[in-house]
Amino acid sequence: MRHNPARRAALLDAAIEVLAREGSRGLTLRAVDAEAGVPTGTASNYFANRAQMLAQVLHRTRERLVPDAADLAGPLDTATLLRGLVERMRRERSVHIAMLELRLEATRRPELLAELTSFLRLELEANVRFHLDSGLPGDRNGVVLLYLAMLGLIVDDLTVPGLLDPYPVDSLIGTLVSRVLPPA
Repeated sequence: MRHNPARRAALLDAAIEVLAREGSRGLTLRAVDAEAGVPTGTASNYFANRAQMLAQVLHRTRERLVPDAADLAGPLDTATLLRGLVERMRRERSVHIAMLELRLEATRRPELLAELTSFLRLELEANVRFHLDSGLPGDRNGVVLLYLAMLGLIVDDLTVPGLLDPYPVDSLIGTLVSRVLPPA
């Protein structure tokens, strides 16, 4: 296997784009090569097989979605953090759609389900820990409820954007936070 980190990242970014555009059935090593604009067979030099590539796509999505340190500096409030999440989701739409495709693919592939479950469990725990360690209002269950509600909001915003038009997302987030995590 090749070890050029920049090339691997470019191939994983190409895989994300293919996954978001074509779905899991369209994600092949050849399709990734074509999307990345590299010679046929390049992806197979970096990934032993499609399953390995899918697992690495999970981790690449994390790299692309981590908020900037500046977004986490200074006084924090939950609604602002969640609005930033929606902004990143809209900016990195392909990454989120690819994650939805990976969730669906995991329902058919036990090895991917195990990897995805572990990955998302660690992500959720890190988010809960960050929230609590930052001194933001609420408890563990409240943060998990926010996670679940935001996942629904994000899925609808990504897949049926017009659905929420009558309900401004900023206002929904403010209401969600005030109802799920009322001030102490």
